[in-house]
Amino acid sequence: MFGLLMLPLLGLLTATTPAQWLTSVKQPIFLPALWLSLQTTCWSMCIILIGGTPLAWMLAKSATRRAQLATFFVDVPLVLPPAVVGIGLLYTFGPSGWLGSWLNDWGLRVPFTTTAVVLAQVMVSAPFYIQSATASFRRLHPDLLLVGRTLGHTPTGVFFRIALPLSLPGLLAGAALSWGRALGEFGATLLFAGNLPGTTQTMPLAIYMAL
Repeated sequence: MFGLLMLPLLGLLTATTPAQWLTSVKQPIFLPALWLSLQTTCWSMCIILIGGTPLAWMLAKSATRRAQLATFFVDVPLVLPPAVVGIGLLYTFGPSGWLGSWLNDWGLRVPFTTTAVVLAQVMVSAPFYIQSATASFRRLHPDLLLVGRTLGHTPTGVFFRIALPLSLPGLLAGAALSWGRALGEFGATLLFAGNLPGTTQTMPLAIYMAL
């Protein structure tokens, strides 16, 4: 399995030379696309961490049908092709979309902007973090949380003083997976944000254009 996973990397290394890599890096589209990718993924991760952590905590602590339904909708982007996610975002935020038409009334346009890049990245990468964070929170022993309450901590205090520090390795692993997925996002970005140099052209899109 390890060898199979290494085959694409070996193929790239054997088919190109260091001089070709250096030439590619010097292309005018490289640095703007790299900088845009780093900027947008940072914004995406801020949104995912701020919104996804409390959601994962809620899903981990609740076994109701409502929580199960929420888990289902969180996982849906994992099985949908990214292009379908992009089309869904376009139907939602486009000029005739149910949310986009309302935003247009306020003079706000989302598709084919840098904001669209961030939204596309959040949609396809957030489930990776939420799944990992939920699993990490579920591994906490209930007695630890109960002791925190008996010591006088509020539920919020228990979360920040006990649950969050003990679950940090799982949260960091999920954040790394989510960031990597956001950095490599292609399909949803292309359909929802377009391929505009300096505005929506991230590294995957720039690589595609350079082929």
